Amino acid sequence: MAGPAPKYQPTFTADELALCERTIRRPHAPQNQVARAKLALALHEQPALDNVAAGRRLGKHENWARYWRRAWATEGFRLADRGGQGRKPAFSPSGDRHGQGAGLRAAGAA
Repeated sequence: MAGPAPKYQPTFTADELALCERTIRRPHAPQNQVARAKLALALHEQPALDNVAAGRRLGKHENWARYWRRAWATEGFRLADRGGQGRKPAFSPSGDRHGQGAGLRAAGAA
């Protein structure tokens, strides 16, 4: 039983579709980008494809297909994740601030 048509209908340019094709063919491409490229190509071929069927075709959850369909329709096309996500480091790994790390270097040199 088919549900209603998806709310978001992204459109793809020829350059974006070519990028998807190249990404799929790259042997060392990140798998998350390959899956997104396959989704974009599937939505281009069948724009009325619902999220459940699209997710099932690619072995992903329907919410994943819904997220990327909405992101492409509202924010523009991208295969990579947005930067700046996640927790930021709590300290500087260089140890140069306020003399921190100097004791470890002096102890290691002795």
